[in-house]
Amino acid sequence: MFKILVIDDDPIVRTVLKRTLQNQGYDTSVASNGEEGIIQAQLLRPALIICDWMMSQLDGLEVCRRIKVDPELATTFFILLTARGAVRGEEEDRVRGLDAGADEFISKPIEMNELKARVRAGLRLHQLNQDLQSQKEALETLNQDLQTQKQILEAELEQAAGYVRSLLPSPLVGAVTTENLFIPSAQLGGDCFDHHWLDEDNLAIYLLDVSGHGVGSALLSVSVLNVLRSQSLPNTNFCQPSEVLKALNQAFQMGKHGDKYFTIWYGVYHRLKRQLIYANAGHPPALLLSNTSTTSIQVKQLSSLDLPIGFLPNIQFEDAISDIEENSTLYIFSDGAYEINQPDGKIWGIDAFIDLLTKHSLKDRCHLKQLLADILNLNAQDNLDDDLSLVKVNFS
Repeated sequence: MFKILVIDDDPIVRTVLKRTLQNQGYDTSVASNGEEGIIQAQLLRPALIICDWMMSQLDGLEVCRRIKVDPELATTFFILLTARGAVRGEEEDRVRGLDAGADEFISKPIEMNELKARVRAGLRLHQLNQDLQSQKEALETLNQDLQTQKQILEAELEQAAGYVRSLLPSPLVGAVTTENLFIPSAQLGGDCFDHHWLDEDNLAIYLLDVSGHGVGSALLSVSVLNVLRSQSLPNTNFCQPSEVLKALNQAFQMGKHGDKYFTIWYGVYHRLKRQLIYANAGHPPALLLSNTSTTSIQVKQLSSLDLPIGFLPNIQFEDAISDIEENSTLYIFSDGAYEINQPDGKIWGIDAFIDLLTKHSLKDRCHLKQLLADILNLNAQDNLDDDLSLVKVNFS
């Protein structure tokens, strides 16, 4: 039931209006002066107020001003009663009333049918304001809930990214040294890499990139990493890259792993033969850089045309062999290292990435921190669109 407050210093007007409005089904209260009316309004929070303009001490304009500045009463519909039959024709008085916050004017003597109609219209507007306010509060609550959920999700993704980082290998030292670079994108991705000695002569080196982003991609990436580290693929010679990729393809068909596939470059370096045998399942080519002189570098791309892991069963992967000259350097990376959105809207690309690697290698043996800084300077956004993984292997 709507609450209506009548403020008038004329007892007859108060009585008539109260009885009329109560007969219409409204919860109606009255006040005999402006100060009492303001107090009543603050206590009752009425939907509509009918207030006489001309009252002693505190007139209707001042009552209206005080009511409208109260945030709890700002949407209360306010009708001013005036003894001047032509108030709405007098522009100055109407402007004064509107400036004070009045929503409607009714002149005395009051025509009751007009009063009832204006009250109904005023209550409809008040209800509309209340509904809009409720919707606004509901949206604000929903937005706060979404922000909270977003913060929780971001914290969980950061924890997951931290877990992935904790699994990545420490740099190797000795006859073969390595440097690693892993810069996650704004979303959790599916990059993983490792390098470890299978025995005293054979070093396994690999980097994989699972399709998509999010927890699912990261979980599959970690699963593959654990399988390779534990060498738990059955009947597989881990010194033979083609066998490893074939076994991975049998174990991780995308139909059984959330329709996700992954690319991988897998190589094994034999330190006595100084040979690198490798196989590639849809991954960007590894780059082998050899110093032919102080002013030139030979770049060899170690690539293959084989499909990613999980696309089709029973794929036969091919091995390739490359001799490793002294002071050669191998770079293995994900496509996030070169698929960089530049300010002009163009993708940077792998050829430009190879050129940058070559320039750095001629200058200072290519420090990865400086290489990363140059790549990030090319990026048009605050965050990378994809994980950036890069493994550098130095063969002394």
